[in-house]
Amino acid sequence: MGRGKIEIKRIENSSNRQVTYSKRKNGILKKAKEISVLCDAQVSLILFGASGKMHEYISPSTTLIDILDRYQRASGKTLWDAKHENLSNEIDRIKKENDSMQIDLRHLKGEDITSLNYKELMALEESLENGLTGVRDKKMEVHRMFKRNGKILEDENKELNFLLQQHMALEGVGNMHGQWI
Repeated sequence: MGRGKIEIKRIENSSNRQVTYSKRKNGILKKAKEISVLCDAQVSLILFGASGKMHEYISPSTTLIDILDRYQRASGKTLWDAKHENLSNEIDRIKKENDSMQIDLRHLKGEDITSLNYKELMALEESLENGLTGVRDKKMEVHRMFKRNGKILEDENKELNFLLQQHMALEGVGNMHGQWI
């Protein structure tokens, strides 16, 4: 005895709708895997449930980008416009720049320098010397500032001690005459 046919319309009961979605989602993902294995087909399946959660399957022999590129060529529909292509190129450029900066940073730390030639080593040494000069200058500036602040604090301390001694002397004079000021 086979299953009865159901009318294909939105299920109004949210609990029943969720159960049906879960079962059918698992079924369609299983079918996508099966057709991929059995027929050597390249399959990409993306599902978004009512909650916004994404479920996907992509054949192991391909990538989503490859599938979408093939779809774009076969259908003639433009999925990627020039703006997206430029953004992709910009991301690639920034990644390369980041990689280059990571290498430069390792060189500045003295790491991975065996591959550098004489000219590159000289340029690295000059950069390090310039950096060291800047660090020393800043260190001296901070030292002078601490020294200046220390001198100011010392002068203020002397002044406060002087005022305290004057106050104590006046109190002592007041005590000797039997009166408080």
